[in-house]
Amino acid sequence: MTTSRDYPSRPILAASIAVFRDRKVLLGARRVGPYSDTFSLPGGLVETGETLEQAALRELFEETGVVAEIVGFNGHAEIIQQDDAQKVKRHFVIASFVGRWVSGEGEDGDELGPLIWADESVEAALKTTPGLPALLRRARAMMGV
Repeated sequence: MTTSRDYPSRPILAASIAVFRDRKVLLGARRVGPYSDTFSLPGGLVETGETLEQAALRELFEETGVVAEIVGFNGHAEIIQQDDAQKVKRHFVIASFVGRWVSGEGEDGDELGPLIWADESVEAALKTTPGLPALLRRARAMMGV
């Protein structure tokens, strides 16, 4: 099995988390492709032996320095990209969670930044990754914000 993110032999499993603090969600602009300079949730690949929840919280801390607690599962997103020859170049399945902020202000990192705490009006004006608006609507409903 290949470990490359491009032209994988099977879908790649990842986890993300929508962390809320004072009715605002933490978003960051991706620094690397795909979707560089596009706002998304903190997240990344699930490591062997790690639960989805552990992966979401680990990636959150590694990418932003923020600590959160999981509130619930928010569904999944799938990113499938094909090249010009219609061969699958990327295929990610991302388990998305909703979390409540515990600590950390959020610091830009190598993969994600600049970081912002966004309310709904700010979210609407941002260029975001595919499927993010729907995930955020469900996350806000789960949090009651």
